[in-house]
Amino acid sequence: MVYVLNVYGKPLMPCSSVIARLLLKQGKAKVKGRTPFTIQLLYKTETEYVQSLTHGLDSGSAKVGSAVSGEKGNIVYMAQIETRYRKARWLNRKNSMKKDRFSPTMTSKIHAHVREMKFVQTVLPISKTIIETATFDPHALKNPAVLTNKWLYQKGINYGYANTKAYVLTRDGYCCQHCKGKTKDKRLEVHHIIFRSENGSDEEDNLLTLCKTCHDALHRGEVALKKKGKKKGKLNHATQMNSIGIQLLKRTHAEETFGFVTKEHRQLMRLPKEHYFDAVAITTQGKEPTFKTSNVLFKKCVSYGDYQQTKGVRSEQVMPTGKLFGFRKFDKVQYKGNDYFIKGRMSTGYAILMDTEGNKVDLKPIPKFSKMKRVSARKSWMTIPKIILSFYSCAT
Repeated sequence: MVYVLNVYGKPLMPCSSVIARLLLKQGKAKVKGRTPFTIQLLYKTETEYVQSLTHGLDSGSAKVGSAVSGEKGNIVYMAQIETRYRKARWLNRKNSMKKDRFSPTMTSKIHAHVREMKFVQTVLPISKTIIETATFDPHALKNPAVLTNKWLYQKGINYGYANTKAYVLTRDGYCCQHCKGKTKDKRLEVHHIIFRSENGSDEEDNLLTLCKTCHDALHRGEVALKKKGKKKGKLNHATQMNSIGIQLLKRTHAEETFGFVTKEHRQLMRLPKEHYFDAVAITTQGKEPTFKTSNVLFKKCVSYGDYQQTKGVRSEQVMPTGKLFGFRKFDKVQYKGNDYFIKGRMSTGYAILMDTEGNKVDLKPIPKFSKMKRVSARKSWMTIPKIILSFYSCAT
């Protein structure tokens, strides 16, 4: 399957690899992109008839499924995108005071969805987009008993208190749990046993009452607590999905569908549980799919720039961010007939390579820059095509 653009860069219907090879050989087209392979015509066509294509997007917090089908259920595109998570830095909180601001991680996840939608529209004539959204109830996921007793929604652990801080102070009897009042410091503060920067929870099991004297001494490393805290649960993805779905519908003109509909259609199609297969069920809207392509584009979002400038306890080692021997980190290269991405570079002329999932590839001897060829410069995502539909009959 080869994607085709007209002489003005407008997407047309894809063609077979045989036709694309003839067009390139006769000088009637040029290569526009390698992954996915896209050509652009060098002559004006008399007619530019295109079919009505539907883009289905299985939204997600960690992974996103994407697929495109025609009116008869012909699948011409599939992809799976792994979104990016940026670890909290805890040193740049001023911007968080701004109104209507998402965290860098949430902004990146929303942009990953929108960027995939725009990319598909650059290689295929999309006429309609359908997005599967989901709404999660974190309270019910944490405590399933609320599903049978609705009163528990209102009578939780903080019932009768202004907030969690007030509950913890009352629980601890308004007394420092370290010195028990020996410092005579009347100013009380609520401390995270496991620090928030270490993924500590905001729940009462990870909170403790300390006086300001003990609290300051603890952060200076002069005292230590013997109590065990609690890390955050696994509801962050559910919380993010509640916002991602709303933002996608606000920022696009897409139609909305729901997970239970997708599940029924996918099971009737007898497709395995994968994000790109969910997208197939979304885009076909119940029609039996006919796979015209056996390739799935696996993409992983990465940072657009190099944000780590230095390394070391006191940042005494400067990290090279420019080109080294003509290569940059995340450049796609070809080494011994296989495609990789650059994970690390050595000033001695060697490189550490990785796959699209960021896993280090152990190659011996260590690859040298002089023996590899750069396929494409670094982009905001790493893309590798994989053939996954060998058990289906795919017409091209």
